[in-house]
Amino acid sequence: MTQPRFLRAARTTAAGLAVGALLLTGCAANGNKAAGTDAAANASAFLTIPREDMGTFVQNFNPFAPTVNPMVQQSIYESLLIFNPAKGDTVPWLATEWKAADDGKSITFTLRDGVKWSDGQPFVAEDVAYTFELQKKIKGGFEYLDTVSAEGTNKVTFTFNKPWSPALYDVGHLTILPKHIWSALADPEKEANAKPVGTGPYTEVDSFQAQSFVLKKNPNYWQPEKQKIAGIKMLAFAGNDGANLAAANGDVDWAPQYIPNIEKTFVSKDKEHRHYWFPATGAMINWQLNTTKAPFNDVDVRKALSMAVDREQVTTIGMSGYAEPADCTGLSGNYETWKNNEVKENCTWTKLDVQKANELLDKAGYPKGADGKRTLKDGKPFEFKISVGASSSDWLSVANVIAQNLAEVGVTAKVESPDWAAVVAGYETGDFDSGIVWSANDPSPYKYFNSSMGTSTVKPVGTKTFDNYHRFGDAQADALLAEFAAESDESKQKDIANKLQEEYDDAAPLVPLFSGPEWGAFNDTRFTGWPTEDNPYATLSVRSPSTVLVLTTLEPRK
Repeated sequence: MTQPRFLRAARTTAAGLAVGALLLTGCAANGNKAAGTDAAANASAFLTIPREDMGTFVQNFNPFAPTVNPMVQQSIYESLLIFNPAKGDTVPWLATEWKAADDGKSITFTLRDGVKWSDGQPFVAEDVAYTFELQKKIKGGFEYLDTVSAEGTNKVTFTFNKPWSPALYDVGHLTILPKHIWSALADPEKEANAKPVGTGPYTEVDSFQAQSFVLKKNPNYWQPEKQKIAGIKMLAFAGNDGANLAAANGDVDWAPQYIPNIEKTFVSKDKEHRHYWFPATGAMINWQLNTTKAPFNDVDVRKALSMAVDREQVTTIGMSGYAEPADCTGLSGNYETWKNNEVKENCTWTKLDVQKANELLDKAGYPKGADGKRTLKDGKPFEFKISVGASSSDWLSVANVIAQNLAEVGVTAKVESPDWAAVVAGYETGDFDSGIVWSANDPSPYKYFNSSMGTSTVKPVGTKTFDNYHRFGDAQADALLAEFAAESDESKQKDIANKLQEEYDDAAPLVPLFSGPEWGAFNDTRFTGWPTEDNPYATLSVRSPSTVLVLTTLEPRK
């Protein structure tokens, strides 16, 4: 389960939604199986994908909206480039090439010739410049970005107010909007954009219901030879259980969610056609503690609570053995070549050590009473909440394991599970105790460390933030982050990253739990060409921009 930043979940049962979604979309229990026997039927079939964290859909395809629908940034709108974590490479997309200035203060992109918007208008440099203008106006960010200048129709130059090497992926990954559409809107931020115009492969909203919608082919796509599937059908579910039932019944082609005991519950039903691949290239899954609140502002407490967590139980019980426990570099499996081996091999606070955890909590001034339970310095019980969205059965299991572990050191944690909308709202405003969060996962670890320790990402409680929910800042990390951003040589960046990991190890800004697997179960009855461990051309994460690599590779089974 990826932690959904923008979400609208219905307060209904997963089982009810599963049945409702199948009825509304016309998916009979044997729909895919029957279609799989007929090449003509496969050619006209829609690639069917469940969305396990959205109980209902609203016809809103605005990328700025809090309730934006899936596939907006994967199938409708496209970016200048795509970083593919499966192969660790960068794929030119709407841009064919780019060049950074020697002083690191600008990048010029050359746009691809012949690209059109789905309404037939040409894609030009002004579209890129306008998108960034709109992005900064509505969402902010890009503080380092001084100007974005269109040079003719096919070149765009981004100028920075300081050398900024992370900019390539930062600006390269933003999905681009058509100026001729968005500049005519009275209020772009609130526009539903019900009939979107994009450059992506599947842009045409063919049907839309509360629990399903269909996107058909962009009639003017710049890679028509790669539009081999008829379209995409998204199904809404308010939890993993409903989505997993649809996968088990053969009613979906792609199941990008947590499926417990997958060999038995999914693969065994059709071993010839059902497969999965969970590469360890996902982001780090962190247990975040709100450091604006005592006792979480105490590094010894953060480390003690971390040492009380049995990550083997977390990954075995909570994650069905699909994940690898974290170490105190804070980095996921996506960054193995960036890891500081000295820090990794000498971890203390990310390993289970109940005795040391008790000693640290005693030393920090949080004593155990006669009942074995600890109290805060004001005499109140040492207890708090762990907030996780109700639809995430895997992360709820993780939170429950943590709560049981903490009881061993006299700390009481209560798992709170409203819908994700309420949970994320608390994260964003700082109105929470602790929670489980999916971190940044860029090509370099810069953004991870910036969002976990950079003071520029710290917002006061009550002011919305979209990263650094735990609101921790570190001046020493700031200095290292500035060095990293000014350096373009990757070998020197790795030296700086080693120091950032040492600072992370000292400060323990977050409690890293495990490296998130990229969920990727699929049924190839109707469509072939799926990425696998033997053919890792992309990951099977529908929330990544690299999803378009899958959408433009799959083809109907003949």
